[in-house]
Amino acid sequence: MENGEIPEDANENCPGPQSESAGRSDACQGCPNQSICATAPKGPDPDLVSIAERMATVKHKILVLSGKGGVGKSTFSAQLSFALAAMDFQVGLMDIDICGPSIPKMLGLEGQDVHQSNLGWSPVYIESNLGVMSIGFMLPNPDDAVIWRGPRKNGLIKQFLKDVYWGELDFLIVDAPPGTSDEHISIVQCLEATGIDGAIIVTTPQQVSLIDVRKEVSFCKKVGVKVLGVVENMSGLTQPLLDLKFLKTTETEEQVDVTEWAAEYIREKAPELLNLITCSEVFDSSGGGAAKMCRDMGVPFLGKVPLDPQLCKAAEEGRSCFGDQKCRVSAPALKKIIENLLESQGFSTMSIDDKA
Repeated sequence: MENGEIPEDANENCPGPQSESAGRSDACQGCPNQSICATAPKGPDPDLVSIAERMATVKHKILVLSGKGGVGKSTFSAQLSFALAAMDFQVGLMDIDICGPSIPKMLGLEGQDVHQSNLGWSPVYIESNLGVMSIGFMLPNPDDAVIWRGPRKNGLIKQFLKDVYWGELDFLIVDAPPGTSDEHISIVQCLEATGIDGAIIVTTPQQVSLIDVRKEVSFCKKVGVKVLGVVENMSGLTQPLLDLKFLKTTETEEQVDVTEWAAEYIREKAPELLNLITCSEVFDSSGGGAAKMCRDMGVPFLGKVPLDPQLCKAAEEGRSCFGDQKCRVSAPALKKIIENLLESQGFSTMSIDDKA
């Protein structure tokens, strides 16, 4: 049983193991934990004191959330961390998606290990000012499934906060799993006393995603976490014209690749088209997308990031999309969102381009 947490097999209306009536109230009769709760020491969770001491050197704490999985939340967390580090901030990225840790892959840190020092666990550093912590560094085999119940997940999250030596940080970015479950409740409770600046919520434009994002916004309001804004990711498949693949259907209904012919034809016959950007709506946004949802729920809309194959490739290769000109359509959109976020929250007026 974790300190202060209600056991999963507790009776309905359990007063909680820290309550003065724990093990003695009428609601405790017949509970398998009754004798333990009756004799257990009461008082504040000592782990929260250790967490507060560790977090005292962290200026800003930002949660990155999503209602639905697969919307690009971890991609955004990774690129946000890359961008802040490029602006000379001291940045920590904590991956609390215990069952699906993708942050090591997206930062090019696969195969790295966590090391212990006399100060605690050391984050894995991609740059001198960008440290990362994830259960992905602790798995003997990257294909191993993490099959844990809530209390064990919560215990690891506490360890990431109290046992990891983050040092002096300007920003701690917390990449959470989709939904509103144990991990979300745990991180909010653990950081509540030290202050959470707020949450960024990532979604895609279609209603099937927005339905769950509304629940995420409601969660934040209920637990007192400020919604810093919502990002609409994968907002249209957008890429330069010559990055497209062209196919031709034959009389036998086979598809033949004619990309080279089409590219050459455009260069010779219509060179004015070479600088065009193509855009196609992959997800239905006829309901108004994230912008309308934000108006309806009274939360800030941070902007749209297009579905860019080059950004997907940068995530697969574990690199920043700001380091070169390959992410021509997504990098400017992300840059604008991040700089607007920093300005609106009073974090900084420095531009990503100042250090990138």
